[in-house]
Amino acid sequence: MATNTKVKICGLSCMNDVAAATAAGASYVGFVFFEKSPRNVSINVARDLAVEVPFGVAKVALTVNADDATLDAINAAVPIDMWQLHGSETSERVTEVKRRFGLPVMKAVGIADAADLDQLDAFEAVADQILIDAKPPKNAVLPGGNGIAFDWRLIANRQWTRPWMLAGGLTPENVSEAVALTGTRQVDVSSGVEGAPGVKDEKLIAAFVLAAQT
Repeated sequence: MATNTKVKICGLSCMNDVAAATAAGASYVGFVFFEKSPRNVSINVARDLAVEVPFGVAKVALTVNADDATLDAINAAVPIDMWQLHGSETSERVTEVKRRFGLPVMKAVGIADAADLDQLDAFEAVADQILIDAKPPKNAVLPGGNGIAFDWRLIANRQWTRPWMLAGGLTPENVSEAVALTGTRQVDVSSGVEGAPGVKDEKLIAAFVLAAQT
């Protein structure tokens, strides 16, 4: 049975990525501004990619504990629609970014066990959306995009007060199960549609979107 699940393809770095994501029917595309990530793009590259994104597809800027100067530079050059704060930002920082730019903010929250769920209430109170990701392993360089999943049963029966998105280890093979188990209306993928770190695969993107919506 077809679903209305929205898909975000994150970590786009070239025109072919944008074309593949939008042709497959993605509702969001994400650009990563984090130098340690293999998906990192410069502001100039992100600007050139963003202007090619069709109307109606949300352009998301992913940052990690970025300061105001960095956010200002991105905002001034790249026509984004939403911020994704993927570091250790506090709920107060979420509010600051919303006020500074007047754009929606999605806060990523890493989950490994039930204790990690306690922080959700504070972020739901201030963020426009919540992205639930797998908590990175200890000593991991990346806060996300590590290709690992968490126990989806931890959030299966949660009553949400904000729109939310499921991420973390999703692939064309498991996304349908993840949607069914958690009831999510939105999913995010990056490494799960790559042939190599940072290199998107057009066929995997198409397969992922199809599986998410089936």
